[in-house]
Amino acid sequence: MTAPLALEPARTALVLVDLMDRIVALPLEPRKGTEVLLTCEELASTFRSAGATVVLIRVERPGAEQPPGSGLVAGLLKDGDIEIVKRTIGGFQGTGLDERLRERGLTTLVFAGIATNLGVESTARAAADLGYDLVFVEDAMTAFTAAEHEASVRLDFPRLGSVAQSTGVGFVNG
Repeated sequence: MTAPLALEPARTALVLVDLMDRIVALPLEPRKGTEVLLTCEELASTFRSAGATVVLIRVERPGAEQPPGSGLVAGLLKDGDIEIVKRTIGGFQGTGLDERLRERGLTTLVFAGIATNLGVESTARAAADLGYDLVFVEDAMTAFTAAEHEASVRLDFPRLGSVAQSTGVGFVNG
């Protein structure tokens, strides 16, 4: 994808998956979790400034005490954002996410987070099944191996939506 995307802020949400201290700190490829976190923070700031919705999804283990670092990275969640707690790999099952997005009239979801081929892809596949338009920000994702990341980004995501770099995501009239 070479042309910048021109998204409508009122119909678009940035969906950030599993940006929790314990996950960001894992050994990840092709980029470190801290690099992905920085790019995601920049994207979130851009989305908020444009008046678009930011959704932060984090995982909790069902019926268990949560390990240290299970909350979202400090300072990531801002007033007006949607926080979703999932108990499966994807962010839709049993979370009310679809209802919350539809209440706001959102039709396009822009995905980023960790891990590319697990939480991000699982959530995106459910979103595609529900009829959302999808965008994947390649440089705002990472996985446990570069091969897993590349398989999602090069093989799967283009079949579900558009793949872009963070510098290519912008807004209409913005």
